[in-house]
Amino acid sequence: MRKLLTGNAAAAWGARLAKVDYVPAFPITPQTEIIETIAHWIDIGQMDCRMVTMESEHSMITAAGAAAATGVRVFTATSSQGFLYGMEMIYTVAGWRTPFVLVNVSRALSAPITLEPDHNDVLAARDSGFLQIHCATCQEVLDSVLLAYRLGENERVRLPVIVNLDGFYLSFTREPVKIPDEKNVKEFLPPYDPGETHFRAGDPISQGVVVLGGSQYSYFRYETHYASLNALGVFEEISKEYEEVSGRSYQPVEAYRVEDAEIVFFMIGSFATKAKDAVDRLRKVGCKVGLLRPLLLRPFPVKPIIRALAGKKGVAVIDQNLSLGKGGVLHAELSSALYGATDSTPVLVSFIGGLGGRDITREEFYEMVAVTRKASETGEIPPPRLLYTAEELMRMKGLQSIARVARQKGGGKS
Repeated sequence: MRKLLTGNAAAAWGARLAKVDYVPAFPITPQTEIIETIAHWIDIGQMDCRMVTMESEHSMITAAGAAAATGVRVFTATSSQGFLYGMEMIYTVAGWRTPFVLVNVSRALSAPITLEPDHNDVLAARDSGFLQIHCATCQEVLDSVLLAYRLGENERVRLPVIVNLDGFYLSFTREPVKIPDEKNVKEFLPPYDPGETHFRAGDPISQGVVVLGGSQYSYFRYETHYASLNALGVFEEISKEYEEVSGRSYQPVEAYRVEDAEIVFFMIGSFATKAKDAVDRLRKVGCKVGLLRPLLLRPFPVKPIIRALAGKKGVAVIDQNLSLGKGGVLHAELSSALYGATDSTPVLVSFIGGLGGRDITREEFYEMVAVTRKASETGEIPPPRLLYTAEELMRMKGLQSIARVARQKGGGKS
């Protein structure tokens, strides 16, 4: 079946096809449509699950982890400040090793407050133990929810999974989405079997108890780390199975026209579709350019990335995030992955763009290729560059002047 769906609706369809048992929820823009859609389906009898509106995202994530610990399949969703509000429990439920799916609809963080997307919210949880799948299209959103359940519920993993999509650019954008047949989904994703790992009312036990001295803590944290690393191989295995039932194939890293490329864009999220367009246009005029896009950000797919970038001259790393006082998170991750990996490492040039939903234009993609090519030829790597035009700066200065005048008229000091 083929439908025109928003990214939010595609996420809801993923939960519906997965036949989830429990949905703890708390609405926040731009995630709300996911919860509204599921609530509507429950109301008209098209979904058979329990949904509870919680008093906060902290409670929501706690409930999700607690329910998953009893052996039921759980789905939830959030965004931005709500994601951060639940951060204490994001770390905690990952340590419980309770698999469930959390869809995060990326939205930039305060302050200043905005509703539009960048990736600082989801990247704040990259060290939590949650696995992370980053989507570029509405089709990927639906498919990734199904893949996430198989991934997190695998006995070699047993971890919760974040499926991330960009607010507005995907959450409210309609694209053609192929909805897999329920029979095929059931074949790929049978009911969750937690084995002996779940709580039973008749056999009360404690989970996440205090450990002192460091030895036991070190063991459990590193065991969770190994489980996360296992997810890379498991993802490749289940992706082959998913291709058999859906006809769509996914890899931990998407390599688009990379094989003979000299310069490669490296980025995540929906703006990667714009990078593909730039690659195609640049290829037509003889520029050997490609795109490398991690779908899995945790675990970080180091080996596939090293293989894909072998022999390349330069990489334009595009971060739709900003680690204040450091720079782009992806640039740091990629630099770490490539350090000492080969005798010849490509030049990495850092670009910060798309903050707060700012567009990245076709011309800026062209400019990034030119800057990266020059760096690869001269060996002089420029400092991180914010994608921001002179016209934007002039408008910002004009707004600041207006605010300054208004403040002076109001009796404030300049």
